[in-house]
Amino acid sequence: MKQNVLIVSIFLFLFSLDLIAQPQQEEVIHMLELANDHFMQKYPDPGKPTFVGKERPSNLWTRGVYFEGLMALAEVERLMGSTKHEIYKKYIYDWGEAHKWQPRNGVTTRDADDYCCCQTYLDIYQYVRSASTSAAERKREDKIRGSELLIAPTRECMDNVIAANDIPWVIGGQDKSAGSASDWTWIDAIQMGLPVFSKLARLRHLEGDKEASRYTEQGWKMYEMARNTIGGGLFNTTDGLWWRDKDFVPPYKEPNGEDCYWSRGNGWVYAALVRAMDAMLLADGAQVPQYWELLGTKKWTDIGVDAHFNDYKKDYLAMTKALVKCQRSDGFWNVSLHDESNYGGAELSGTALFIYGMAWGVRHGYLPRKKYTPLIYTSWEAMVKTCLHANGFLGYVQGTGKEPKDAQPVTYTKEPDFDDFGLGCFLLCGTEIFKLLEK
Repeated sequence: MKQNVLIVSIFLFLFSLDLIAQPQQEEVIHMLELANDHFMQKYPDPGKPTFVGKERPSNLWTRGVYFEGLMALAEVERLMGSTKHEIYKKYIYDWGEAHKWQPRNGVTTRDADDYCCCQTYLDIYQYVRSASTSAAERKREDKIRGSELLIAPTRECMDNVIAANDIPWVIGGQDKSAGSASDWTWIDAIQMGLPVFSKLARLRHLEGDKEASRYTEQGWKMYEMARNTIGGGLFNTTDGLWWRDKDFVPPYKEPNGEDCYWSRGNGWVYAALVRAMDAMLLADGAQVPQYWELLGTKKWTDIGVDAHFNDYKKDYLAMTKALVKCQRSDGFWNVSLHDESNYGGAELSGTALFIYGMAWGVRHGYLPRKKYTPLIYTSWEAMVKTCLHANGFLGYVQGTGKEPKDAQPVTYTKEPDFDDFGLGCFLLCGTEIFKLLEK
């Protein structure tokens, strides 16, 4: 660990000498398009079920994370004036329409993996309320505006979760919770679920709902329960990192005797904090009904719907400090954050989520630019050079699981069991870097 801290210090020194290369926007967007277009060519029908061992609907969480990233890329393309955004938006529309804008397993689900897809549904709803860019989109948007088809299932699902606060969740005949506040028993669920509450609260508030804060309050209840109560509290405030679930809380240890902090699990929480905070910020100059920030935005206003914004920011800053300490010398993070000997090696998904969060923090003024941009640019260069194939395939993505040993080995050529969520992480990261580079 001391060696990693020393390496970070060297990076900072080099940056002061302008020896760290800053990526160019054109290069960043090219890499994102390359990776995304490879995926879309492989899966031309976004509504088609996935098949990994068994058939699953394509609004499962892995595909939901991909569409979070694609939505971010499509919006950057639109702001750039690129026609690619229409292709990407149509792909998103077709996906949502194939599922009738429903959470996986319907509006009564309380599984965060099932309603992860609602993040993109809400983003598209926001998009269609803004200026249209083509006749085809106007025709499609008129239909959606008239029926509210796009947002209604998400709102109903979240209302059901709120109503279930005092209703036990029974699985296999056993009571698994004291109510919906304790549904997020694993930290991945925080990314799948928290931004849904935050984004819905934002939209409802901006549409005049004076009780929109009910959604942010529910999100906080569930986050706070995972943070402080489940498993005795899954956030270790001393180390600034999260145990994946109660099974990894001490006395569970890694081979080197350290606590087990799984990289991507912590990445999920880190991204969730960013997305929850971002939903509460209105860009300077953004007017109704266009709520998207413009490239180069420098000022944001807290819309005042989430009373816990500063609580999230405090945890975000604590995690940032902890993550910097365990970054590898090559710009990646190990799958086991405190044990580089336990399946050590490059891994993209956790690294991309961390850099996504740091780039957002620098851009919004929560992290000092001079300190963090060297880490951001070094990691981006490492991901592109080490993971991205010439055809757009992404290597070094750990497949699904919950700890360092899962889906091993992670290699340049091995395709993970699901090839969508790693790409989503990469797109989120790259689009945030693109915005960071905007003058």
